[in-house]
Amino acid sequence: MTETTTPRPAEPLAIGVLGAGNIGRPLGRHWLAAGHRVTFGSRDPGRLASFVEPLGDRARAATYAEAVGASDVVLLSVPHPALDELLDRLAAPLAGKTVIDATSPIGVSEDGLFVSLLGPGVTRGSRTAERLPDACVARAFTHFPDELLWSRGTQQRHFWGMGTASDDPAAREVTERLVHDAGFVPVHLGGLRESAPLDPGGVLFGYVSTPAGLRAAAAL
Repeated sequence: MTETTTPRPAEPLAIGVLGAGNIGRPLGRHWLAAGHRVTFGSRDPGRLASFVEPLGDRARAATYAEAVGASDVVLLSVPHPALDELLDRLAAPLAGKTVIDATSPIGVSEDGLFVSLLGPGVTRGSRTAERLPDACVARAFTHFPDELLWSRGTQQRHFWGMGTASDDPAAREVTERLVHDAGFVPVHLGGLRESAPLDPGGVLFGYVSTPAGLRAAAAL
């Protein structure tokens, strides 16, 4: 007789959310509901007290550096103009961690179209990986309208697709798990150099659809 065992559930993750704004707050709440521990990093942690206290004992506010030190996975959700300075300060503490970059280098062209401030041929994911050579970088939560992250991830769980990209298999696995735990279905686009559809001006930027719809739009 062959003995079978039930797979053990994955252990909760320690997640640092750098930037508790329109992206970081709803995602942090989703991940707390999924059983993870979340440290919300801020320049001024005291300003987050009224937000964090009702979330329970698995949530806390801290400085950016403290949030990184307490976490295995880090979400970058600060405003894009603040990103480079933050990466300069935290490159060493972020070494060895999975970093999910959810920032958007968003600009508007003279004819009113969204464009990437990084210019053609450069993706935000690749640029972040260059700045963090010892971290495992992924892209996610970048194309989906931030005002819908909470409602679509709670009221219509696992119906909407969420584009992701990573060069590292382990980072991809963690990112796809957290996309699922936030209530979405991950749609992997490929490596970071192939992640232009997720950046401003990309074919998926601002696009909300099913997983099949994302794959069709990105010509996967």
